Amino acid sequence: MSATYDLTLVVQEDDLDELNHVNNVRYVQWIQDISKQHWQTKAPQSMREGVIWVVMHHDITYKTPAQLGDVIKVSTYIEKSHGAISVRVVEMHNTTTDALLVRSRTEWCLLNEDSLKPMRISEEVKQLFG
Repeated sequence: MSATYDLTLVVQEDDLDELNHVNNVRYVQWIQDISKQHWQTKAPQSMREGVIWVVMHHDITYKTPAQLGDVIKVSTYIEKSHGAISVRVVEMHNTTTDALLVRSRTEWCLLNEDSLKPMRISEEVKQLFG
């Protein structure tokens, strides 16, 4: 498994749905947020210039609901990369119980920022996130 990138967050009232559980849409936002943060934190500016990542496919499994005040550890890593596609895994755990809340696998496609055409993921990027 590749090295993980982690962050911790606390469930706020505006994260909740009508069942007082974290809303599914919020989980998707957190998946996208940690993915972007991992890229921006680890990749040097020169590597980030001229490229953008777009989501091709999300596969999300919701295991255990999170509630107001829960502290969540969000972790991500790159499972594999091939051609222009990178598969990123995100897992969220309750820090008190260690229960798995959510696990996702997302296919991200690397695009040329100007042409918006797919670009092969360089060995340099693969090594940095491997």
